[in-house]
Amino acid sequence: MTGSILWLKGWSMPASTFEPLIALLPDYAHIAPDYSSAGTPEEMLGIVEQAAGSPALRRPLIIVGWSLGATLALRLADQGLADGLVLVAGNARFVRPKVQLGLGWPDAHLRHMIASIAKNRQDAESAFRQLLLSDSEKGSGLEALLPPAGSWSSSALIAGLELLRREDRLSRLPAVACQVLIIHGREDRVCPFGAAEELYGEIPNAALLPMPGCGHMPFLGREREIIEAVRRWLLGEQDSEAIQSKRKRL
Repeated sequence: MTGSILWLKGWSMPASTFEPLIALLPDYAHIAPDYSSAGTPEEMLGIVEQAAGSPALRRPLIIVGWSLGATLALRLADQGLADGLVLVAGNARFVRPKVQLGLGWPDAHLRHMIASIAKNRQDAESAFRQLLLSDSEKGSGLEALLPPAGSWSSSALIAGLELLRREDRLSRLPAVACQVLIIHGREDRVCPFGAAEELYGEIPNAALLPMPGCGHMPFLGREREIIEAVRRWLLGEQDSEAIQSKRKRL
């Protein structure tokens, strides 16, 4: 067994989201903590911290965080719990002023989502899913591959949004000691591509894999391509035309 991978999913997404990716990495032990019933941001953080700190995990530990999961992954890295990070469609601070909409969303948008969950959670999740794919991805039929909604409790949906409202890892990015691979769709409407460039610019040992034509789920329908890129990065073969890197080979 090569090591362990901790999978941290995005907001409102079921456990099945990562299954096609996990199937392509049989030589790793996998753990995917479930925070879909967390009642508070603190409970959500506690669940992932307990999973990452488990003595049963085989090292090295690679943490893959997508969207909200990327925010959680950065928190774990700050605690020295990661030997490597793969940040997919994430950012260091989601809430941004209107002059920085190329990096995140205004707080008013998240507060509106929280209010919408209280009114009709099904409509709130449906509206969010409309933002996940780029127009070209929708045109190619990828919508049929979207994970089903409804697996999270309303309290967990709100807790995830509250966590995104308050988390700010920007000042801590230069202190990220492990190696990091950033994977981000260039047409991401949830977490704009500028957030990936910000991560790449601030994290010392970072590599960036831009995904042209992709939205907020750059791995959907491209699982083999993504896993091959991750394997190249793990092996230190990141210096290719596709992956931009500013670090030495592993």
